[in-house]
Amino acid sequence: MTAPLAGGTNARRRQLTLAAACTLLGGAAFAQAPSPSVVDFPNRPIRLVVTFPPGGSADAVVRLLVPRLNEKLGQPVVVDNRPGAGGNVGLSLVAKTPGDGYTLGLGAAGALTANVNLYAQMPFDPVKDFRPVGMVAATPFVIVGHPSIGARTQRELIALAKAKPGTLSIGHGGNGTAMHLSAALFAQMADVKLVEVPYRGSGPAALDAMAGQIPLALVDLPASLQQIKAGKLVAFAVTSAQRVPMLPDVPTVAEAGLPGYDSTGWFGVVAPAGTPAPVVARLNAEINAALGDEQIKASIRNLGAEPAPTSSEAFEAYMQSETKKWAKVIQAAHIRLD
Repeated sequence: MTAPLAGGTNARRRQLTLAAACTLLGGAAFAQAPSPSVVDFPNRPIRLVVTFPPGGSADAVVRLLVPRLNEKLGQPVVVDNRPGAGGNVGLSLVAKTPGDGYTLGLGAAGALTANVNLYAQMPFDPVKDFRPVGMVAATPFVIVGHPSIGARTQRELIALAKAKPGTLSIGHGGNGTAMHLSAALFAQMADVKLVEVPYRGSGPAALDAMAGQIPLALVDLPASLQQIKAGKLVAFAVTSAQRVPMLPDVPTVAEAGLPGYDSTGWFGVVAPAGTPAPVVARLNAEINAALGDEQIKASIRNLGAEPAPTSSEAFEAYMQSETKKWAKVIQAAHIRLD
């Protein structure tokens, strides 16, 4: 016969209560502990879906960062180029993947802020389907013209456009691109009517402007810098808020007579919605550290881009402000893509 516990029934109750409390505390501690997937992140390769074709400036910037990220993360970052539909193809793929940090997307201003107002139907919701990780780089544009145009400053260019409304054409890198929207914003703020001519990229637009096939173009720096320095293209203004180091004598659009104008191309990294905050923080820290490396910064600037490290919160706020800005421009310009 089993001997009764000391203290009888009351002692047994105290033991059961203590056991239950330990179970509850243990469960709470377990619930508060980070999951193994977060603690161990990353423990396998990370796929970075780049919404640009190989060889472009955005792709080149990413590939400058990859070796540093491989070293610091301890796992390979595999670049997967998925261009198409203004970035919608690649980002729709990212939106459908689990939010675990092992699939990321590199998207641009168009896909992350403008496309929602350009396309009647979108394969993803930029706000609901993604968690911003951080900005990577910004790419200022420049308004250029053939020397025969007869204007040498932005004020002279605007006066010429007003004297000949609807006769001056301006090339850009393609419908719906940041260059297209930048040209539309310029025309709206200058109160001029320009004939917009879309090209398949910045390079062809710059080449046609240099050849005199079109009088004006709004293009990126890599496509135009050498021609500007050689005098084959006239640079009227850069579209960024500050002057760019590669063209220190060229004013900004705002400086040259349109206060408040600010438009740059940019691209940044996003993760699928639901990606844990510690994973986003780790990725953000390593991307920012890579962008802060002096050698990497110099290489990015040689590509005509400017490193733009941010916190994930600042990147999210910037995306929201850009979405509102471009919605107004798109509506005023009656731009729509199918």
